[in-house]
Formats: sequence, C-alpha cells, structure tokens
Amino acid sequence: MLALVSPALLVILLLIVLPVGWLAWQSIYHDGFTLENYRRVFTEDIYWRSFALTFEISLAVTIIALLLGYPVAYLANSVPKGWSILILSLVVLPFWTSVLVRAYAWLALLQRTGVINQLLRYLDVISEPLALAHNTFGTVVATVHILLPFMVLPLYATMQKIPGDLMQAGASLGASPSLTFARVFLPLSLPGVLAGCTMVFVLCLGFYITPELLGGGRTVMVSMLVSRNVELYNQFGAASAVAVVLLLSVLLIFFVVSRFISLDRVLGQK
Repeated sequence: MLALVSPALLVILLLIVLPVGWLAWQSIYHDGFTLENYRRVFTEDIYWRSFALTFEISLAVTIIALLLGYPVAYLANSVPKGWSILILSLVVLPFWTSVLVRAYAWLALLQRTGVINQLLRYLDVISEPLALAHNTFGTVVATVHILLPFMVLPLYATMQKIPGDLMQAGASLGASPSLTFARVFLPLSLPGVLAGCTMVFVLCLGFYITPELLGGGRTVMVSMLVSRNVELYNQFGAASAVAVVLLLSVLLIFFVVSRFISLDRVLGQK
C-alpha cells in the first residue's frame, strides 16, 4: 500500500510540504534565527490595517454572495431539470474566462469614464461621475462576481439532498409555504450555507489580481502586502511572515468550521 501511494505522497511533499516549509523557514531565518518579521506583523500599524481590511472585505463579499447565491441555488433546485441545467450552466460560465479578464471587464464598467457612469450621465441620473472603481466598492463588486459560483454550487448540492416529501408533509399539516421554508427547508440547507460561506471567505482572503486592479492602490489586502514586500522592498522574510500568518488564519478557520461540518463537504468531496 505504501508503494502504491508513494507517488502521491511524493507530489504532496514536493509541491506542498517543501514550499510551505521553506516559506516558514525564510520567515524566521535571516543571517541567523530571528522573530523580527513576526514582531513587525503584530506591532506595525500597516499590517494590522491590511489584515483588518482583508477580513472586512472577505466578510462583506461572503454576505453579499450568500444573499445573491441562495435564491439562485433555490431556484435551480426548484425548477425542472432542464431549467436547472441552464441556470447552473450560466453560473459556471464565467469560469471559462480568466480572473484577469473579468477584473479588467469590471474596471471598464465601473471606472469614471466607464459604461455605467456614462449611461447614468446620459440618463441625467447623475451630473458627476461616481467613484465606483479604484476603491473598496469596486473591489467588493468584482470579487463577488468572481466568487459567486463557489457559493451557489455548495448550496445547490445541499439542497438537492433535501427530500421533497418533507416540504409536502409540512404543507399537509397546514403550514404556509413561507413557514415550511423557514422551519424545514432553511435549517436543512444550513450545511450548504456554511460550506459556501467558508469557501468564499477563505478564497477572498488570498485574492490579489482583483483588489490590485479595482482597488487602485487604496485597497491594500494581505496578498498585495506580500507582493509589495517582495517587489518594492526586497523583504522576502517579511513577505513570508505575512504569508505564514495568513495561512495559519485559514487553517484556524477550517478548524473552527470542522467543529460544525465535515471538511469533506466544504471541499466538495461529499
């Protein structure tokens, strides 16, 4: 058995264990053992602001994606199979386009001379262009669009497993459709809600291209902080420390979520 799994173990060792180990080593070693990089992460204000902004944006994106994705998943689960396939196809259609292209598309839509501002000015809704891009708003909008499928698909998978007989039983006992949904369907769909929220939140924590383009340098998330430490200051140790702290934060999130739901379901394996 060990011989059979050794190729997979070798791949994991080369592509995951060694790079992460090298990253951790680089964060604590520079001409000798040092914790200076971690001291900077936990004491300097710029790091605290970047981590706080990253978690705020991730939370906002997760909530908006849930509010938008739940009705879509519910509709896909409720309509006949042909319509369901069409809805899910539209949900996954953006995957055919790269994240970079989608980010540039939102930049063309939201910038001061973009399509939305020009349309609003043409309709005399506004007199001056709105600041829709190069800020947190533009970053959140574009990120929600990119991560929305990661919310819809786990929700749909969970809803598909809810027996329809339960809804009929609630109706037969005199409950209204809204009451049946609130007391039966919604509680049973909560594992999908938790799985989708976890996926979207964790993926948003490490986003780089979208905040870089739509944030305009004003929305500095953790991934951008790592990039600037390397590209501008040539501080690989500081960048590694930030990356390790972010990695530990993600592992902590998965550990907390695992107390309530199997990680197999979060990762889409069940």
